[in-house]
Amino acid sequence: MIHRRSLLGAAAAAPLLPSMAHSQESRAPESWPSGPVRIICPFAAGGPTDVMARLVADALSAELSQRFIVENRTGSGVVVGTEAVAKAPKDGSTFLYSTVAHSVLRPLFANLSFDPVRDFQPVALVGVIPMLLMVNKEVPAENLRELVQMFQRDPGKYNYGSSGNGGAVHLATELFLHQAGGLKVNHVPYRGSAPAMPDLLNGNLSMMLNVASDGVASVQRGATRGLAISSSKRMPQLPDVPTFNESGLPGYEAYTWHMLFAPAGTPAPIVRRLNQAANKVMGDERMRRRVDEMTMEPRSDTTPDTAAQWLAAEMAKWEPLVRAANITPN
Repeated sequence: MIHRRSLLGAAAAAPLLPSMAHSQESRAPESWPSGPVRIICPFAAGGPTDVMARLVADALSAELSQRFIVENRTGSGVVVGTEAVAKAPKDGSTFLYSTVAHSVLRPLFANLSFDPVRDFQPVALVGVIPMLLMVNKEVPAENLRELVQMFQRDPGKYNYGSSGNGGAVHLATELFLHQAGGLKVNHVPYRGSAPAMPDLLNGNLSMMLNVASDGVASVQRGATRGLAISSSKRMPQLPDVPTFNESGLPGYEAYTWHMLFAPAGTPAPIVRRLNQAANKVMGDERMRRRVDEMTMEPRSDTTPDTAAQWLAAEMAKWEPLVRAANITPN
């Protein structure tokens, strides 16, 4: 309670009221457990997903005055880390930071000990990253149409690289090949995008539809040729690379996305507060500048319900493709 001892005292206190109210809003709910909150990232430390997870964790720590720490749990794709969250206490002490990989767990792994829908509560969509189609400099195709014609003339002659079976790069490429008329191009999986890029540069791979953040630099310096970007508009970093829609393949949409999940049954006030905090930090101009460097389009407008709808739409899109293309995790 503010005691009105004098008009001067009241006037002095007035400017402090907004910041006091903001402090109250920024605090975690009373039901939040004490101690650090774990965000489990089922990807390797130092990779782009891990880097983004740590940016988000640091921002949430500052916003909620609650320490968030990232813990990397890798193995069997994203299964080990995701399973750890599914079986974690439902008290707000543990969350999952995952990607489009979450949407293809069911068709890739027949004997999961958890259900990627039933055992999780989507909290917030953090952002989306488009995919960049690149070819090595020796490929004669100068645009997407010429590349498709090249593949049509010689089915099975060319190859493409990916970051691994069932990953975002693999899925995006298979969708492109399917929508372009069922093109036959050989798949060469790697353990991540980084080891695949040298083979694209030296000509061992003809094409790679990589996460844009991992391919922009090579196109900018002329080491590879960018033919199309999967976003709805051209990227500022690559203004001369057209979209798939501009290149004659309308309706093609592929990207990786980042999302925060809670174990199903986590108290609703905690889920709502973390959603609000995630939206706020992703809408911050400083964060937007940081993620722009990673070619991510930040999202600051989702609710737990709309995040769940996003996941459902992605699963409806990718699960049939995984089955039709006979994609396996190994």
